[in-house]
Amino acid sequence: QVQLTESGGGLVQPGESLTLSCRIARNIGNIYDMGWYRQAPGKERVMVARHIVGGRTEYAESVRGRFTISRDSDQNTVTLQMNSLKPEDTAFYSCNARHIFNGQNSWGQGTQVTVSS
Repeated sequence: QVQLTESGGGLVQPGESLTLSCRIARNIGNIYDMGWYRQAPGKERVMVARHIVGGRTEYAESVRGRFTISRDSDQNTVTLQMNSLKPEDTAFYSCNARHIFNGQNSWGQGTQVTVSS
């Protein structure tokens, strides 16, 4: 497993932006897909955005066009840029690393995002 540390959560108003960062503790090379998931109160955890090895990205329909996932060239930081935030984006956001060969998942401790006026 890999150690992941998220930062950047907080309280914002609707329409504002927020950037989440996920720092990977060690150089993991190009063998992990990286993603952001979120869990709202009383709901299951769902995928928000994923950065697949090779550069392809995937987004949940609810955030497509508003959120952007990116991964720096050294593979050690994954960022989720969230624009035009809505109250329904309020959730606990977690960073995920998934080994592309054995499917093993690693999770960060998570960070709270609250969108409220």
